[in-house]
Amino acid sequence: MKVKALLCAALLLAGCDKAPAPAQSFAGLGNDAADFAQVVPGKVFSFPDDHGPHDGFRIEWWYVTANLKDAQGNVFGVQWTLFRNALKPGPTQAGWHDSTVWLGHAAVTSATRHYAAERLARGGVGQAGAQAVPFNAWIDDWNFASRPGAASALADMQLKAGGAQFAYDLHLTSSRPLVLQGANGYSRKSDLGQASYYYSQPFFNASGSLSIDGKVYQVTGPAWLDREWSSQPLSASQTGWDWFSLHLDSGAQLMLFRVRQQDGAGYLTGTWIDPQGHAETLHNANIQLAPLATTAIEGRNMPTRWSLKIPGKQLDISPEAVNPNAWMNLSIPYWEGPVRFDGGVGYLEMTGY
Repeated sequence: MKVKALLCAALLLAGCDKAPAPAQSFAGLGNDAADFAQVVPGKVFSFPDDHGPHDGFRIEWWYVTANLKDAQGNVFGVQWTLFRNALKPGPTQAGWHDSTVWLGHAAVTSATRHYAAERLARGGVGQAGAQAVPFNAWIDDWNFASRPGAASALADMQLKAGGAQFAYDLHLTSSRPLVLQGANGYSRKSDLGQASYYYSQPFFNASGSLSIDGKVYQVTGPAWLDREWSSQPLSASQTGWDWFSLHLDSGAQLMLFRVRQQDGAGYLTGTWIDPQGHAETLHNANIQLAPLATTAIEGRNMPTRWSLKIPGKQLDISPEAVNPNAWMNLSIPYWEGPVRFDGGVGYLEMTGY
């Protein structure tokens, strides 16, 4: 669900003064995008091509999170995201005629500290971009790329980013299949037809180095890649979302999100992924999700402990933030950080509060 800051960057580089008004949906993502390519059911995904950019669509992102530990049991979270936003429809052009904006977000979280950084770039001049073969997504010196000699795309990756007070360099590997979210990769975000194309690699194993305030840690743990692209993923009445990706100790994986609406209702859905990688869509009736506790952050009350039940899977857990103050104080602020619960770990993103 990583789209909010991308649109803000597009607005800034296009010379606008402020983000769209709330009536236009969160970060303007409910605005009409009829001139762009539309998300429709029935797409046949093609890999490795779909790992690369999709120029006809308005917005797109490559998003990695990792739940990490060192040998002493210290817990960390890592986030890396690259966003692509087309300022106008049509094919990509060369050089400064390119109308694409790129935005990078990176963060590191521990139990006591949370640092985030942001990079902005204009397309067409090599400062940022993405390609399918060999896979590479980058902005400045932040990079997510296939390692030389990798057997297949996304099987053997290197992930690097850093800011003034943190850095990380991680090796990600997986031999497991990709997971198509929603209905064979068609992920609905409302009952009105808004949707994205969405797939994940939830089975990455990560290892490498991480530094905070000059101290270096050797870390390992599970990681998760999300890939989405769309042109109008929200409706005008939707105000933000709560998104979870969870690694269960059983070997199963769980993705779910709730898109909140102005009338207090929400669109709730998810995907249950068994240890073999088989995916099952979860609908609103299958999921019970409610906040249990909040944390006051920057004048907002953010839900940082939740009750999550999926009776059909005998799941009853209470994910809570490793660090409740994992506030991304960037061009458009939001909450993003690692969570833990009896039986696993994961990540939580909350926008629009």
